[in-house]
Amino acid sequence: MTTHTLPRIAIIGGGPGGLILLLTLHRRGIPAILYERETSADSRAHLGGMLDLGYDSGQRALRENGLQEIFSLNSRPEADTFRACDQAGNILASKGADPNENPLDVRPEIDRSVLRNIMLDAVPTDAIQWGHALTSVRSLENGQRELTFANGHIAVVDILVGADGANSRVRPLVSPAVPLYHGITGAEVSISPELTKRPELEDAVELLGDGSLYALGKNQMITSQLNGDGRIRTYLMFRRPADWVLPSDPAEARKILLEEYGSWSPTMRKLIEFCDDDAIYQRSMYHLPTDHKWSHVPGATLVGDAAHLMSPFAGAGVNLAMLDGLELGLVLTDAITSGKSAEKREAAIAAWEEERMKEANRVAVIAKANLEASISSDASVTGIEALSKYLEKAELRRKT
Repeated sequence: MTTHTLPRIAIIGGGPGGLILLLTLHRRGIPAILYERETSADSRAHLGGMLDLGYDSGQRALRENGLQEIFSLNSRPEADTFRACDQAGNILASKGADPNENPLDVRPEIDRSVLRNIMLDAVPTDAIQWGHALTSVRSLENGQRELTFANGHIAVVDILVGADGANSRVRPLVSPAVPLYHGITGAEVSISPELTKRPELEDAVELLGDGSLYALGKNQMITSQLNGDGRIRTYLMFRRPADWVLPSDPAEARKILLEEYGSWSPTMRKLIEFCDDDAIYQRSMYHLPTDHKWSHVPGATLVGDAAHLMSPFAGAGVNLAMLDGLELGLVLTDAITSGKSAEKREAAIAAWEEERMKEANRVAVIAKANLEASISSDASVTGIEALSKYLEKAELRRKT
């Protein structure tokens, strides 16, 4: 097989799913170009908290691409712990580090930025085109597509993969589905590592512990996590209409959030009071239909949130995305290296899409149910029940 017979593959989006797909192809000798709208690897590096990777999903994607050792060196299995409490700070449930736990059931935590750098270091620098925001796609003859980017660059490709998240520009090529609002919005805030050492925060740091904190109130929730660099990252969630907007001024935003959580324990309100002014971001929750699927469109497909956007309440988003990238990469590699015709290659992709969406939709149903249970009028009961069911299902924790 000579290089000119290889299909031109474009991946739109440099999140975990897109990077794993690029890595899987690269390690198996299949060239591809990933286009990322951010200007560099350092863009928004401060955003995103910890990710817990399942043994048969996110970890598998790394393992089959030779990155298990470096992942083990940079991840924190000891952070696979949590405490759940009510808005007064009373502990309702907890999971501590268990030396007797089956290693396959442990979901080591790793900071999103660290995971991203591990994957970036494993692919050729010229395989990623930074500062390329896709603006349009035009169909050409022979199933090819012309991609136009905001910076004026134009590329012609044979296979287009949308790994471009919730508001995918590729999704409309294969599906009319659009994200649906969960009815829940809120904010991401964080406290710098230096500030966490202040005496006034000692009680909040102690309540959080080494892993994650889930605090359940009446139609409100706080989740907080200790990142690998010592930063405390907190997500505030509550029910509001889709047009609700958090003020852009940090002082006003902090005031609004403190009013929202006015009846909560002073210890947990400190997670808002002491947050960094430049680290307050509105976070609204959207999802795709839990029965989302599409009839295969030759030369185009989706991975990650572009295909199956869901809430984080099944701990599945990054794991599904990484497994998408791995499995699609293996399907493409097999089709290309075995010399399959374009028709047979597309049939293999179609079969993969059907199986992946079946699994993703199964998890999406769980994520939606968990969210509704956790942000409800009786969340201290229903949320704990949902969390307990999840912890009892070892297979789910490994696969998602």
